[in-house]
Amino acid sequence: MIKLKAMFISAMVFLVASCSAPDVDYYKGTEPEFNFKRFFSGELKAYGVVQDHKGELTRKLVVDMQASWQGSQGVIDEQFVYDDGETQTRTWYITLNDDGSISGTASDVVGEAKGDSNGSVFYWTYSVELPYNDSALVVNFDDWMYLVTQSRLINRTAIDKFGVEVGEVTLVIEKIE
Repeated sequence: MIKLKAMFISAMVFLVASCSAPDVDYYKGTEPEFNFKRFFSGELKAYGVVQDHKGELTRKLVVDMQASWQGSQGVIDEQFVYDDGETQTRTWYITLNDDGSISGTASDVVGEAKGDSNGSVFYWTYSVELPYNDSALVVNFDDWMYLVTQSRLINRTAIDKFGVEVGEVTLVIEKIE
């Protein structure tokens, strides 16, 4: 019985470890080097898709962004247009912290977004309050941004509720020069 219990605990530890996200430090030395302030400056445009928990396409979207900086403080204005005609705006207030990490807030973000980059990758996590029926639903976003060139990145966002992935957003974001 003790041997069976030990095997069960070992299997559970392995399962939990295998489900964890990669650490941003894994990408140390990859290129091109991601510089948040340099990439998110000026005008940007994103094209993307939203998928449900089964991986089925639910929406397409285009996002126009304008980003500006005053020292270590940045503002990113986003205007979303979905294929069903819905529009949405979000304004991010970004801080480049002394320790190299990045934090941000927005009106629909619960608390503060926290992130870090290494090599060509930026990762951050935050919770968002989404309208749902006649109320609101808080979900967690895990954003992984992979810089492909100095003017283009791919952003994969896993959306989860209670630790279960309920959707995914994939964007290609381009600097407009």
